[in-house]
Parts: sequence; C-alpha cells; structure tokens
Amino acid sequence: MTTTARHLRVLLLTALGVTASACQKDEADAYGNFEAEEVVVSAETAGQLVRFQVEEGLKLEAGAVVGTIDTAQLVLQRRELLARRDAGRSRTTEVRQQVQVLESQRSVAQREYERTRRLFEQQAATAQQLDRAERDYRTLGEQIEATRAAAGTTQGDVASIDAQVAIVEDRIGRAQIANPMDGTVLTKYAERGELLQVGQPLYKIASMDTLTFRAYVSGDQLAAVRLGANVLVRIDAGTSDDGDKLRDLPGRVSWVSAQAEFTPTPVQTREERTEQVYAVKVRVPNPDGVLKVGMPAELVIAR
Repeated sequence: MTTTARHLRVLLLTALGVTASACQKDEADAYGNFEAEEVVVSAETAGQLVRFQVEEGLKLEAGAVVGTIDTAQLVLQRRELLARRDAGRSRTTEVRQQVQVLESQRSVAQREYERTRRLFEQQAATAQQLDRAERDYRTLGEQIEATRAAAGTTQGDVASIDAQVAIVEDRIGRAQIANPMDGTVLTKYAERGELLQVGQPLYKIASMDTLTFRAYVSGDQLAAVRLGANVLVRIDAGTSDDGDKLRDLPGRVSWVSAQAEFTPTPVQTREERTEQVYAVKVRVPNPDGVLKVGMPAELVIAR
C-alpha cells in the first residue's frame, strides 16, 4: 500500500469515527418530562383566613409560618373550659377535705361503738345505746364511701375537661399555617379573608433544587440502566443560526420500574401500541432553576 493510499485510509477512518461519535452523542435513548415532589398544604382547622403571606413563585423555608386562621372562638372556648376545670379542681379539693373530716368522725364513732359494746357485755349499757353507737359508726362509713365516689366523679370530670382543653389548644396551634418543606410555591388556592373548611387546599409547594426526570426505556435498553448509574439528561437551550441548541445535564438513576407497561405516550400505529417499556426516574440537580415541572427532555444512557 502506497503512502498516499495509507494517508487516505487514515483520513477516511478518522472521518467515520468522528461521524459515529457525533451520532452517538446526538442520539437520545428515551424521552420524558420533569416532575417534582409536590406537597399540597391544606387547612387543618376551620375559620377565616386572617393572614396569608403566600405568592406563586415565592421560595419558602421549612417551618415558616405563612398564615393564620382566626382563633377567636377557640380562645373563648378554651377560656370557658379552663374556668370549668378550675371549678372542678376546687370541688375535688373540697370533697377530699370532707372525706378527711368524715374519717376523723368515724374514728371517734368506732371507739365509742367499741366502748359501748364492752359496757353492754358487762351489762353497764343498754341494747339501745349499743344500737345507736353501731348505727353512728356504720353511717359515717357509708358517708365516706359516697363522698369518695363523688370525688372520683369530680376527678373524672376534670380529666375530661383537660382532654377538651388539649383538643382546643391543638386546634389553636393548627391555626398557624406552617410551611412543611423548603421549596417554591407552584400554585396558590386561597386568599386572605376566605372562610376555610378543614382540609381545604391553600397552596402547592415543591422542592425545585433537584427535579425528577421520568422517562420510559425499552426492554433492550433496560440492561444499560442501573440504580445509581450516571446518565445525561438533555434539554432545549434555545435556538441559534445552526438550529436548536441542546444542554446536557448530569443525572443519577434513582428508580427503575420492576414491571413493564404499554407505551404511555400517544401512539400513531398499531405496532407502537403493542410495545412495552419500563419507567425510570433520574434525579437531576437544578441549581440555577433552569428546569421546570413538565419540561420535556431526552435521556442519554452511558454505555
């Protein structure tokens, strides 16, 4: 082979290698859309929304109090319950003191009954005196039991009121709308001044620092997709004179479906409707906020 022929062969192989590399780089393995872990924050108690500092696109920190539901009725209810509880505790104290007095009186009556019984055995007291002493002693015992039962009922009432106070205080605490997670407000459902019901949606929030790209790969591609594997996710980066520009973002496979399903995207032919694919999720960092929920993208699997 002459020098010129060898040179032409090298140029041809080099050109073919560059072309193959470019095709491999530009070819996408799968397509899908970005998702986010969305949380819908709802009212946990009923009442008027008197304060609500939430706007779409606003970034919120976890634990931030963003609104307040009117608690005037709950505060009045709590005040009434506390007054009833204090009265019940006072009544319990009085009943306990009555029990102590009755026990002291029964102790005296018991000694009197035992002394009268000894005198009766010595024929120094009459049967009528013995019966009266025994009756006084037993009557005081019955009064003590009844008073103790009343004390138990009063204590039960106080415990019931304590539980009601705890419920009201919990509802008052839930009137403060605390943001559950770091994220960005996607949708606002309520406005200040609205009368809310329990469970009524207030706003939707999602963490936009890292989004999930959901794509669908075929059974042939599945062997190349492993949990924790590094992949590329390609998004549109605008247009130029040469055509559409693409931007490659690093991602990591976080989930692979264990079951196949029919192609979830709209299909045009009968053959496509019979194909089955596997869903995969890729975690993609979004530090500059370029990624949006629902944005389409392409998946490139490293082989």
